[in-house]
Amino acid sequence: MTRVIGIDPGSQITGYGIIDMNGNHATHVTHGIIRIQGKSLSFKLRTIFEKLSEIVTEYHPDEMSIEKIFMNRNADSAIKLGQARGTAITACAVHDLEVFEYTANQVKQATVGKGHAAKEQVQHMIKILLCLAEKPQADAADALAIALCHGHSRESILRMAADVSGVKKSRLQ
Repeated sequence: MTRVIGIDPGSQITGYGIIDMNGNHATHVTHGIIRIQGKSLSFKLRTIFEKLSEIVTEYHPDEMSIEKIFMNRNADSAIKLGQARGTAITACAVHDLEVFEYTANQVKQATVGKGHAAKEQVQHMIKILLCLAEKPQADAADALAIALCHGHSRESILRMAADVSGVKKSRLQ
């Protein structure tokens, strides 16, 4: 079993979601959001770092997955997102978690089945896939989707590696 934390970074709201992966089966552990208040950038980044450190210490994930940055029209927003993302990665790296990155389209494709799905579709599918009683808040749903994307990608990579090593072994025998 592998415990995965998914993080949807933001400068005002950072979502997190933790799942356990056992083969291709995902089990919900927890999810939530970190609301970042205050005017100072340094205070906001410190809040993300401290809260994620607390979550990692409490739940002991094995791996971390996070969304890659995409450049939209607003460069200032992309820079702030990059700073929040870097802080989240650092908070997990301090705890020796390996970091895996996925594009928004990869995450949506893995959870909804199409790369340009709406946030509401992601929320709905996360509720169904993880057997939740209600739809999670949008940022938490995105974080759970990122964790699921990694969990399923991870299993596929492991199976392919096992297949390749099995072929090599049979050729050597």
